[in-house]
Amino acid sequence: MTATVLLHIVDGRRADPDGYRGLMRPRSLVFTLYGDYFRYCADGAAPLGGLSDVLELFGVERSTTRMVMSRLRAEGWFDAVRDGRRTSYRLTPQGWELLDSGRDRIFSHESEPWEDDGGRWTLVLTRTADRAARDEFRKTLAWLGFGSLQPATWIAPGDRRARALRALDDQPAGEGDVFLTHTGDLERDRDIASRAWDLEALGGGYRRFIERNEAPIADLADDEALVRRVALTDEYRRFPYDDPDLPARLLPAEWPGAVAHALFADRHTGLGPAAVRAIESRTGLAVVDPHRVAYDGTRVTFSFAPPP
Repeated sequence: MTATVLLHIVDGRRADPDGYRGLMRPRSLVFTLYGDYFRYCADGAAPLGGLSDVLELFGVERSTTRMVMSRLRAEGWFDAVRDGRRTSYRLTPQGWELLDSGRDRIFSHESEPWEDDGGRWTLVLTRTADRAARDEFRKTLAWLGFGSLQPATWIAPGDRRARALRALDDQPAGEGDVFLTHTGDLERDRDIASRAWDLEALGGGYRRFIERNEAPIADLADDEALVRRVALTDEYRRFPYDDPDLPARLLPAEWPGAVAHALFADRHTGLGPAAVRAIESRTGLAVVDPHRVAYDGTRVTFSFAPPP
């Protein structure tokens, strides 16, 4: 499963999630709903009628849901399963792999320690002549946490050689070299980080996320809790495109990332029971042991253990 595939699933989304309903693309919504809920229902299948009921909460018409699911089936992400007059859409092996890869990248954030004399960088030098292939590879490297120092020079903190080599292998026209290197100087590393990533824009994105979601969760009806939680996840899952999980020593002062991660974990957990009830009441399915997100002050993780 290439990272480019993960990227195109949510391409074309509208950037501002304020207002929640009507702002998330149906395609993106489908993968969020299957990733957080339907994958934990029996064999990863959801009835079209129930799925349509859920998507109506987000302003998606039933005819649009039918069209989107038909296209996703044609692309190989779902199988259509018929039982009399009832049609369900079940994840294919390709769809399961996509959700596994996305969950690992979106809900797992951890950086390695960075010493006074610097840390390790993974460096990728690309040699891709084809413009379209070069653009796809750029998106793939960004998803994997690489930033661009120059048009053909990409860098990421820590040892990410295995990911980079897999990305090269997944690109038919991809050619390049991968190195593990270090500068031996903390200040130079900070300079590299400031040039390879737009940390000002990323910090602004985290601050806006905090502002939109920091108000205490009120007593919400189940349907409203589902809408809020899906919007929360849809917004949060965009950060891996821009955030390489830099060590704290390379980040600007008063970096808001940790606050945003903690807030997401808290809200995702707090809204979970009501959101699950909404899914179950509208589809007749049982959501069994969905993943839970946690933040311990240094890293974001997900698990399947019941909460204490």
